[in-house]
Amino acid sequence: MAVPFRKTSKTRRDKRRTHFKLEVPGMVKCEQCGELKLSHRVCKNCGTYKGREIVQA
Repeated sequence: MAVPFRKTSKTRRDKRRTHFKLEVPGMVKCEQCGELKLSHRVCKNCGTYKGREIVQA
């Protein structure tokens, strides 16, 4: 089995992991109530999508 010849330093390890992080989801304001919601989804607060009522609140 292959074994690394040298120990990977903390700096080199952390440089590799710079892109390994959580991203904030794309939030937009609801047109009806102004509450923050995920884009392209029904608003959880008022139940509307693109100005139409989808779910009765």
